Amino acid sequence: MPSYRAPVEDMTFLLNDVFQFDRYNNLPGFSDASADVREAILSEAAKFSEQVLQPLNRVGDLEGCTRHDDGRVSTPKGFKEAYHQLGDGGWIGLAGPVSHGGQGLPATLAQSVNEFMISANMAFSMYHGLTLGAVAALMVHGTEEQKNTFVPNMLAGKWAGTMNLTEPHCGTDLGLLRTKAVKQADGSYKISGTKIFISGGDQDLTENIVHLVIARIEGAPAGVKGISLFVVPKRLVNADGTLGAANGVTCGSIEHKMGIHGNSTCVLNYDNATGWLVGEENKGLNAMFVMMNEARLGVAVQGLAQSEVAYQNAVAYARERLQGRSLSGAKAPDKPADPIIVHPDVRRTLLTIRAFNEAARALVLWTSLKSDVAHRSDNAADRQEADDHMSLLTPVLKGVLTDIGFANSVAAQQMFGGHGYIAEWGMEQFVRDARIAMIYEGANGIQALDLVGRKLPRDGGRAVTAFFKEVGSFAKENGDEAMKPYVAPLSTALGHLQQATMWLMQNAMGKPDNAGAGSADYMHLFGLVVMGYMWARMVKVAQAKIAAGDTSTHVATKLVTGKFFMERMLPETATHLARIQAGAATVMELPAEAF
Repeated sequence: MPSYRAPVEDMTFLLNDVFQFDRYNNLPGFSDASADVREAILSEAAKFSEQVLQPLNRVGDLEGCTRHDDGRVSTPKGFKEAYHQLGDGGWIGLAGPVSHGGQGLPATLAQSVNEFMISANMAFSMYHGLTLGAVAALMVHGTEEQKNTFVPNMLAGKWAGTMNLTEPHCGTDLGLLRTKAVKQADGSYKISGTKIFISGGDQDLTENIVHLVIARIEGAPAGVKGISLFVVPKRLVNADGTLGAANGVTCGSIEHKMGIHGNSTCVLNYDNATGWLVGEENKGLNAMFVMMNEARLGVAVQGLAQSEVAYQNAVAYARERLQGRSLSGAKAPDKPADPIIVHPDVRRTLLTIRAFNEAARALVLWTSLKSDVAHRSDNAADRQEADDHMSLLTPVLKGVLTDIGFANSVAAQQMFGGHGYIAEWGMEQFVRDARIAMIYEGANGIQALDLVGRKLPRDGGRAVTAFFKEVGSFAKENGDEAMKPYVAPLSTALGHLQQATMWLMQNAMGKPDNAGAGSADYMHLFGLVVMGYMWARMVKVAQAKIAAGDTSTHVATKLVTGKFFMERMLPETATHLARIQAGAATVMELPAEAF
């Protein structure tokens, strides 16, 4: 059976030492999250994840969800009780607005907790993860009545939320959607249509489900310019806040999926369901993107979280599994063979996963801090800089962390040999669960196109220019002998990214296929550079702590793992650059029928 231990020590190192969390105490909510409070929250979140959620992970995978003849859906054994504990413990509303029942703590702290829970049980964590995305959209675009009606119960865990975009005939191209909305005399709308792939579309965890649905109002313009967003509860809400009659939305079926079996992914049928407009008519994408951006960061964490739990189990197995002898002589002469962790290729695999996990965790927290600044700072310049950062890095986070998170889950599975293919060891579930993260909330090819086509040129390239300046300045300011093994490779990789950016600027305007052909390589090149920057920052802090007398293994290990990243992983930027500069000619040459 697989196991999981939340990386509290590493999370604390990042929050306290690398990003100096307390420096943000001028922002609302941060002063309430003192070091002692953070330690207590992370410790309790670790216990809940390890002791409650992780044991349910395999249960959820084996049992899945069940649709009954009347359309109701039941979740796996233990999920309902765990969700009640989640709500009662205040975990859903950790960073929610105090005005609507949340605790108002920083989103960065909530994201730290989020990683623990996803590693422990990804399918379960999706229920409240999507609820928080729905809350974010309502808080930005909903009316006061909508906020007051729905948000407190969602943050308390009494009600859940979903996001309804995809239809059977359209996925990313939302301009093709057919779900219609007909305005009623009382200002409400009647919603009719079918949505597919709706995570948590129906379940028995909560009393009500608040669906956020995109639809087209009768007579609206064609394409994405005619999309509106509606809030459509599963059960209608009476004027006094109590639950009323069932609404016209039912689960037609549950999708039979490769993984995340514990989450009910539903086909939802809307038959004159009553809904209310969120935001303005025909401006639904503006509101939906609030929810999608929240979800994309959450999905990025899914990639990291599955990589982390797969790594932990691979390391435990590598320490125990006896197979062959070390190339340099027996390391366990009293045993019939050495543990496989003595073999260089096993160590290379494990270090590759670990180096990614620690850099990705830093990247998630860095971006989460920017989110807190963007939403909480009263300084316009700081908010703009933070928003630029999030806009630029969201597709990188989603695409790179989920691509590599899946690859790492496969690599960790490989450590088990044939046992990795056997379900009872748990590794094949990590692989199956991780795979979806590369697809939903915008498939990774779309993320790459968004980065190259929209995010780079946005505001005249202001965000990417600022990023180049920050990383370049750090490298110049930290060129001493101790940091040279880290900043020299970083500077080389940054140069590759700058060359790639310039090449795209010069060669993609006239020939857009050049951008499309190089977009995935550009996204991964960017990801390597930003993770290299995270490693350089972590190493600098670790060196200072060691110089001050810190003798912990955790800190000492940072220097070695960081050097491994610089020597063995960061040089891949040269390959990505070469592919980008090859252009689209060969990619586009064959006629379709030749494939």
